[in-house]
Amino acid sequence: MPRMGRIVLPNYPHHVVQRGHNRQVVFAVAEDYQRYLADLRELKEAFGVKVYAYCLMTNHVHLLLAPGDSVIGLGQLMKALAARATRYRNRLEGRSGTLWESRYKSSVVQSDSYLLACCRYIELNPVRAQMVVDAGDYPWSSFSVRISSEPDDHWLDIDPCFAALGNTLMERRYRYELFMRQAIPDDEIGLIRNALQRGQLTGTRRFVDEVEQIVGLRIEQRGRGRPRSGVK
Repeated sequence: MPRMGRIVLPNYPHHVVQRGHNRQVVFAVAEDYQRYLADLRELKEAFGVKVYAYCLMTNHVHLLLAPGDSVIGLGQLMKALAARATRYRNRLEGRSGTLWESRYKSSVVQSDSYLLACCRYIELNPVRAQMVVDAGDYPWSSFSVRISSEPDDHWLDIDPCFAALGNTLMERRYRYELFMRQAIPDDEIGLIRNALQRGQLTGTRRFVDEVEQIVGLRIEQRGRGRPRSGVK
C-alpha cells in the first residue's frame, strides 16, 4: 500500500519527530544540543515557523511547530536544521554521510483539544524515558524555557492555549506546571503516539472530518477520544 503523503496545513500546529539514521546518537555532548537549539531559534524566524515546544533526546527530536501562511516553511526548516547538524557532525568526526532518517514524521494537531496535551507529551519525554525524575531537571526541552525567569530565555512562541491559562506570565507558568504534574490518561498518550507514527491527525473525529474537507482526502483515524481537561 502506498504511503500517504504528509499533510501540512498553514497556521496549524504540527507534532514533528526526526530520528537519527538507524537510531544513531545525534546529541553526544552539551555543545551538540546547544548548537541545534541556536539553529532552531535562528531558522524559525527565517522560515516563518512558530515553535511551541521541543525536546531533544539522544537520538531524536520532538518539535511542535506551526508554519505560517506558506506551508513550505515547515519542510524548509526541517531540511535546514538537519543539514546544519549533519555538516557539524561530519566536520567534527572527519566523515561523510547522513545523520538523520530521510523522512521525518509529522501530525497536524487540533489546537483547542490537543495543543497543550502535545506540549506536555513532548516535554515529559525524558521522564517517561527515566532520564530524569522531573521535567524541570532536563535542560534540553522547552519546559526549562517555558518556566524560566530569565527574559533572554523566552524565545518560544506563545501558543493560544498556553496564553489562555492566565492573565500574567507567572499565572500561566503556575497553571501549566500543575497541568504537567497531573496523571496523563493512557488513551491520550496512545492517540498522540499513534497519530504521529501513522502520519494521521492528532484530534477528535470532528477535527478529522474538518481537515478532510480542507484537503479533499479521506484520512484514516484509529482510536478516538479527547484528552480530559486538567487545567483549572
